[in-house]
Amino acid sequence: MSPVLALKLVFILGLVNAVTLLALFFSCRCIGARTPFSRMIKAGAYARLYKWHCYYWIILGLSVSTHLIIAIWVLGLPF
Repeated sequence: MSPVLALKLVFILGLVNAVTLLALFFSCRCIGARTPFSRMIKAGAYARLYKWHCYYWIILGLSVSTHLIIAIWVLGLPF
């Protein structure tokens, strides 16, 4: 794999990490019970988002692991 492609993958996986973290945050029932988000739980969109909550964790785990491996392979360890 070329270093340029690897850096692009690291960037894309970083975006996937951020989007997945946002999805986890907004689909978490603990956060939804808080006052500013309490109306969110009653919405139908929340039910559709929460249905996939467990899969968001799997996507995040795979994305973070791959992101870490490629970043270490391309950039090396800073120690």
